[in-house]
Amino acid sequence: MNKKLLCLIFFFSSFTFYNLAYCQELKEKQTLAQILLELEKQYDVKFSFETKTIEGISITPLRHGLSLTQAVNQLKLDTNLNFEILSNRFIAITPQKVTEVQNSIQHLEEVVVTNYLTKGISKTNNGTIEADTKAFQILPGLIEPDVLQIVQNLPGIISVDERISNINVRGGTNDQNLILYEGIRMYQTGHFFGLISTFNPYLSNDVTVSKNGTSAKFGNAVSSTIAIQNTDNLSEKTSGGIGGNLLSVDGFAKIPLSKKTELQLAARRSYTDFIVSKTYDSYFDRIFSDSELNTSNAINTQLALDERFIFYDFNAKFLYNINDSSKLRVNVMNMYNNLDYKQVYTTTNNDFQETKSELNQISFGTSATYSKRLKDGTNLSAQAYYSNYDLDATNNNISNNQFLKQENKVEDYGLRFDISKVLSPSLKINLGYQFNEVGVTNFEDVTNPNFTSLTKEIIRTHAIFGEVVRYSQSRNTYLRLGSRISYFGKLQKLIIEPRFAFNQKLSDYFRLEILGELKSQSITQVIDLQQDFLGIEKRRWQLANTNNIPLIKSQQVSAGVSYNQNNLLVSLEGYYKNVNNITALSQGFQNQFQFTNDIGSYTVKGIDFLINKRFNNFSSWLSYTFSKNDYHFENLNNGNSFSNTLDLQHVANASLTYNIDNFKIGLGLNWHSGRPYTTPSTTQDNSNNIIEYASPNNARLPDYFRTDISVIYNFKFSKGVKADIGASVWNIFNQTNIINRYYTFNSDDSMVEINNRSLKFTPNLSFRINF
Repeated sequence: MNKKLLCLIFFFSSFTFYNLAYCQELKEKQTLAQILLELEKQYDVKFSFETKTIEGISITPLRHGLSLTQAVNQLKLDTNLNFEILSNRFIAITPQKVTEVQNSIQHLEEVVVTNYLTKGISKTNNGTIEADTKAFQILPGLIEPDVLQIVQNLPGIISVDERISNINVRGGTNDQNLILYEGIRMYQTGHFFGLISTFNPYLSNDVTVSKNGTSAKFGNAVSSTIAIQNTDNLSEKTSGGIGGNLLSVDGFAKIPLSKKTELQLAARRSYTDFIVSKTYDSYFDRIFSDSELNTSNAINTQLALDERFIFYDFNAKFLYNINDSSKLRVNVMNMYNNLDYKQVYTTTNNDFQETKSELNQISFGTSATYSKRLKDGTNLSAQAYYSNYDLDATNNNISNNQFLKQENKVEDYGLRFDISKVLSPSLKINLGYQFNEVGVTNFEDVTNPNFTSLTKEIIRTHAIFGEVVRYSQSRNTYLRLGSRISYFGKLQKLIIEPRFAFNQKLSDYFRLEILGELKSQSITQVIDLQQDFLGIEKRRWQLANTNNIPLIKSQQVSAGVSYNQNNLLVSLEGYYKNVNNITALSQGFQNQFQFTNDIGSYTVKGIDFLINKRFNNFSSWLSYTFSKNDYHFENLNNGNSFSNTLDLQHVANASLTYNIDNFKIGLGLNWHSGRPYTTPSTTQDNSNNIIEYASPNNARLPDYFRTDISVIYNFKFSKGVKADIGASVWNIFNQTNIINRYYTFNSDDSMVEINNRSLKFTPNLSFRINF
C-alpha cells in the first residue's frame, strides 16, 4: 500500500497519539472545495452537495494517476463523508453517520464493502449487512424498497415458499429469526398472509441483517437478526409522498413541529375489497390453493362464493431532541389483515349448505427510547416496548349448526438499558440489561360436538450482556468479543452465550472475516393440525416448557474471504450451524410424522459465494449457495438422520441492473433445487384409511426457476414535486414451480397427490408523487 495512504489512515484513526515523524511526507493540505473543482475538470463530473457539508474540511491533495473510482474511495477515507456515484456524470456528497466523542469523531464499525449487491446495500466490518432504503435503486421484480424482499436477495437467505413471513436463513425456520421494528419484536411480518411485507417501505430507512456473529445485545432467537429503523434525524421542512400499486394505496409525511420535534406518519390500505387486479388474483390463488377454502379439491360442488380481503398498516414516530446531548423517540405501529369468506354449495346428498369463515391477524406495538450522551464520551439509553399479536379464525357451518373458533395471542413486554463508552479511538465497550415478559394464549372452541380449550403460559427473562470492540491502530484489524447471560424464570435455566466477530484486512483488496455465536430461544411456532386457522395460517406461537417444548439452542461459526477492487467484488464464506431441541411439531411434516412429536436437531453445512461487477451504468451479480441440511430425531426414522424439509442444496441467483439518469431497469434469474418430500409406499393397506409412506423426505421436487423484471422511471412533476412510475413482472414466463407436495384422501377414500404452485405470472404497477 502507498506510504502516504498508510500515513493518512494512521493519522485519522489515532490522531490523539500520532507520531509526527512518520507523517513527514505529507503534502500541504488544500480545502476540499478546491480539490472537488479540480476533480470536476479532470474527470468531467459534477459533485452535488450542501455547502455546509464540506465547510472547514481540508485534506492532502490526491496523488496523480487515480481513476475516478479510486479518487472517490480516497475522498471517503480522508473526509468521513459519503460519496455516492449517481451516474457517470453526477456524484452526491452527504454526511456520514458518526459517533461524537469530546470534539473528535471515531468510527469503530465501518463499511468495508459498498454496493454489496446494488446501491444502498453495504457490508460492515462487524459482519452485518446494511440496507439504506432511501439510497436503494432497484432489484429485479421490485418496484418498491420492501425491506423483507430486499434481504432475500442476500446469499444464504431465501423463502422456500415465496412468503415474506417465512424467511429461511441458512436452513432455519422463520420463527427462529429475531425481527425488530424500532426495537419492537415482531410476531407478524406479512400482509396477504405472508406475500407482502407489513413494514411501510417509505418510512423504513435502515435495515441491518446479521446472519452470524450477532451482537450480544440481541437474544431469544437462534437464527438471524433483522433490525428495521425509521428515519431518526429531524427534517428542516415538511416532506411526504403518496402512491399506490395494483394492491394498495399509501402515504407518508414528515412534519417538523418545532426546531426540536418532528412527527413522522405513514399509512397503507389495500383496495382489494372492491377492485380486483391480476396481481390480486395471483396472490389469492397462491395463498388459498392449499387451504380448506380452496374449491378445486373440495368434496362438494360450490354454487356461490363471496370473499372480502383487506389489509392495512399504520406507523407513527415522534422525535424530540431535548438538547444537544439527549433525545427521545416514541413509536407506534398497527397492522391488520381480514378475510371474510362465504360459500354456498351442495353436498354429495344434494343438500344445500352455507358456511361463513373469517380470519383476522392484528399486530400492535409501541416503543419509547431515551438516549443521553455524556461529556466523557459515555452513551446511555433506555427503552421500553410492548408488542401484541392476535390471530383468530372462525368457521361457521350454518346449515349443520357447527361452529369453530381458534385464537393464538402473544403479548411481549420489554425493557432494556444500554451503556457504551469509547475509551480510545480503537477501543469501545458495550454493557446492558434486558427484561422480557412474554405471554402466549391459545384458545379453541368447537360446537356440535362441544369442546373448549384455553391455555396461557408466561416466561419472564432477565439478561445481562457485554462486549468489547477493539480496532488495531492501523485500522486493519477489527475484533468484537461479547457474551449474553440469560435467565429464563419459568424454566429455571441460566444460559451463557458467547459471541465474536473478527475482520482482518489482509492487503489492499483482500479481507478475512470469522464469526461465531451461541444462542437460545424460548418461543417457537408449532403446527398442531395442518388445517389450523383454515389452512391459511398453519402455525401458532407457543412458549418453551418443562414438558414437550424445550428451550432451543444453537451454535454457529463461519469464515470467509473477500476481494474488492475496481468495482469487482468476490466473496466466499463457509459456515456450520447446529440447532438443538427443535420439536417435530414445528417442522410442518406432511408425512408419517405429521401427528408425531419428538425432540431433535438439525445441522447445516454450507458455502455462500457472491461475485458482483459494476461497469459504467451496469451492475451485475451472481450468488450461489451450496448447503446440506439434515434432521436428527432419536425416535423418528429409527434414529437415523434424514433431509430437512427446508433443505435446498443448490440456490443460485443472477441479476443485471442498469441505471442511467432517471431510468432504472433490473432483470433477475432465480433457481434452486427442489425441496425434499415423502412419497407413499409402493404397497398400501386400504383397510385402515392411513397412508403408508416410504422413508422420510426420500424424494425431491423438480427444480425451481423464475425470471423477474422491473423498471422505474423518475421525473420532475412540478416545482418541488417529483414522481416515480414503476412496473414489474414476477415470473415473466409463467413457469410452473411446485414448492410443496403432499398426499391425502379424496371423497371416495382414494389417495391423491396435492401440488402447491408458486406465484404465477404476476404483474404490478406503481405510481408515486413525492414532495
